[in-house]
Amino acid sequence: MRIIRAGYEILDPLNGEEILKKIERVARVCYKSEDKITEGSVEKMVRSLIKRGHEAMLEHYSFSVKFTVDRGVSHEIVRHRLASFAQESTRYCNYGHEGEITVIAPFWLEGKDIFEWQNWREAMEVCENQYLKLLEDGWEPQKARAVLPNSLKTEIVMTANLREWRYFLKLRAVGTTGKPHPQMQEVAIPLLRELQERVPVVFDDLVIPEA
Repeated sequence: MRIIRAGYEILDPLNGEEILKKIERVARVCYKSEDKITEGSVEKMVRSLIKRGHEAMLEHYSFSVKFTVDRGVSHEIVRHRLASFAQESTRYCNYGHEGEITVIAPFWLEGKDIFEWQNWREAMEVCENQYLKLLEDGWEPQKARAVLPNSLKTEIVMTANLREWRYFLKLRAVGTTGKPHPQMQEVAIPLLRELQERVPVVFDDLVIPEA
């Protein structure tokens, strides 16, 4: 059994300056103010759009992120229906070929009571053993998956526009409607930090909660 940490990968090159320029060009069509595009107008324009709630303009740029998380966290990700998804399928992926399953470590167990960690690990090993046994008995992967744990690693690609990414990160990193699941924040907070560095203005107003 492999035990790994959750993570993410941005799949598209993000040129923050060019992204903002595109948003400004699109937005100024609404006001026929293309002649007001100047050297320093872009950040002011995009900041104004966000402040006034005119976020429809942010829908004109999309990018993809691949998350490596457990199945439980993936169920939260796919609730964002204004996005597109591609997810590792337990129907078609036969982990018997690898001779093991891969699980995501609950990060809060690291450095904690060794018995808590061992209890979790033993539970994962029971699931792994039963899954592999069912495959050996001739069960199809889509049937044997019934005994796979919620901690099972899954890879899921989410593609969304900037407006939906803002909404996603408000809920899953910042927690504007209640405290997010800690394993969701494990990937959402570092993603937000990276986007704040790579795409100016668009994510600046999202405040990461203190630990």
